[in-house]
Amino acid sequence: MELLKAIILGIIQGLTEFLPVSSSGHLEIAKAILGENYSAEESMMMTIVLHAATALSTIIVFRKDILEIIKGIFSFKKNAQGGMNEQMAFALKIVLSMIPAVFIGLKYDEALEVLFEGKIMLVGFMLLVTGVLLFLADKAKRTNKEVSWGNAIIIGVAQAIAMLPGISRSGATISTSVLLGIDRTKAARFSFLMVVPLIMGKVAKDILSGDLSSESVNVLPMMLGFIAALITGWLACKWMIKLVQKSSLKGFAIYCFVIGFIAIGYTFMVS
Repeated sequence: MELLKAIILGIIQGLTEFLPVSSSGHLEIAKAILGENYSAEESMMMTIVLHAATALSTIIVFRKDILEIIKGIFSFKKNAQGGMNEQMAFALKIVLSMIPAVFIGLKYDEALEVLFEGKIMLVGFMLLVTGVLLFLADKAKRTNKEVSWGNAIIIGVAQAIAMLPGISRSGATISTSVLLGIDRTKAARFSFLMVVPLIMGKVAKDILSGDLSSESVNVLPMMLGFIAALITGWLACKWMIKLVQKSSLKGFAIYCFVIGFIAIGYTFMVS
């Protein structure tokens, strides 16, 4: 795999993992344009490395929040009403939100993989769906509502649907949260933190599957891709939090519409 291609893919993954424009959709489009003259094993390893990088960038941005959650879980202190503390409740809501995606991922893993084999037409239509969600969320009224147990399940379903290429995970989960009336800052925080366990679990599953061998993988492109995804992911995550707070999602909706139609048009031209 060429070094430049690895850096480009890393930048795309880092930016689009957090910006509501679909990282999977953009990676598929980029692979189609750049061409895939590398092995399937290299491609899979690069995907794992890039996802690990964006997970790490999330941990860096939300390190204080994560430490507070961990402290709350291990302290086991109850709140004034005798129930579980705020950190413990938040952690359990994160776990609850993961259930739909974990179920879909385990049960339909092979079927999902087929959708990531150059299905640019599908990516285009799903980007249009993402654009509609972002447009609706941009118009939603502001509230101070917290994430409830029921909200966590619904947001989790949105995350599971976002496993389709072209549906933005952050776009789907943040839009769903905002449409449910959840405070925008809290919606972004929940959306970004809920994906960390899933990414790390997927990375661990792929590594432990035994399908990968480091002997046939070029380390340098992986390192460059990782660094590019880590840096751009960190910047995009911080930027996205500010944009959600300012209710600036309309521009991303328009972008998804434009790229979606381009992807559909590209499919017709090359077919």
